[in-house]
Amino acid sequence: MNTDDDFETLAPKRSGPSLKARAVGYLSRREHSRLELARKLAPYADNADQVEQLLDGLERENWLSDERFVQSLVNRRAGRHGVMRILQELRQHGIAEHHLSQVEHQLRDSELDRARDVWEKKFGVHADNTKDYARQYRFMMSRGFSAECVRRLLGDLPR
Repeated sequence: MNTDDDFETLAPKRSGPSLKARAVGYLSRREHSRLELARKLAPYADNADQVEQLLDGLERENWLSDERFVQSLVNRRAGRHGVMRILQELRQHGIAEHHLSQVEHQLRDSELDRARDVWEKKFGVHADNTKDYARQYRFMMSRGFSAECVRRLLGDLPR
């Protein structure tokens, strides 16, 4: 007859790839922020300290880089989204403020051109009534473009 203590000693250890193998697997598919990778690895770790040590090692070995993650995300999103939306997404991934200010400066310079591309793809024709103007305005704002940029793009409110 087995007791609970006997069962724990007979139970197999967690199977599957090691924590580092999982991390490298995630990173080989795409760049991840430190916070995002920590969340993904947490269920497979024995404790939070183990994850932190692994992440520190991955950063030392240059497998993990928040700077590369920022550039990757900006490259994926910049063609379809405005500065505000990209910055919000970076904040959700736990990116430091100094990276955010660099990205904001980089994206502000091209925001009107990117907004024009998005607007032309979706609409292509300026609104001729207030209802269409409001619809275009809402769409562009939902994509994270600044109000000033959207007003410059759409022009004056039609009468």
